[in-house]
Amino acid sequence: MQNDCEVKPKPKTIREFFRSSYFWKPFLSIVIGGLAGFLYYYFVGCTSGTCPITSQPLPSIITGGVFGFLFTSSPCVKCNS
Repeated sequence: MQNDCEVKPKPKTIREFFRSSYFWKPFLSIVIGGLAGFLYYYFVGCTSGTCPITSQPLPSIITGGVFGFLFTSSPCVKCNS
């Protein structure tokens, strides 16, 4: 069984880290997820106040950011073999 995964070298300096996908991919996924969470709160959210996540904007933003991070940083990524 041959492994065709391409291993990228990790950045060595802070400047390389902030320019690499190790930083930008999770950062952008959290921002986009948080924005999606806020938009869900704004357009669909619970107006009665009984919904713990969607009745206020902050829990919706945090939940969206967490889902965005988990969506792009899945530990179950498989390489083509």
